[in-house]
Amino acid sequence: MIGKKQIFIEQREEGGFAVRRPNAERASAVAPTQAEAIAIARQMEPNVRPDVERVRHTSQGHPDQWRKA
Repeated sequence: MIGKKQIFIEQREEGGFAVRRPNAERASAVAPTQAEAIAIARQMEPNVRPDVERVRHTSQGHPDQWRKA
């Protein structure tokens, strides 16, 4: 959809969580916890629900892809 705003929360290999816009090379912000990263994303884009990378493991043995926060 053209013009649709998105923002993503991704777990970083170095630890913490990155707040990233689509196609961005660098994170817009980094937070130590997923909850803090979600709060930052909501401040950046109040009318957009961030897509959050799931970090828990499912019964199939791998994390789910994304969920809406």
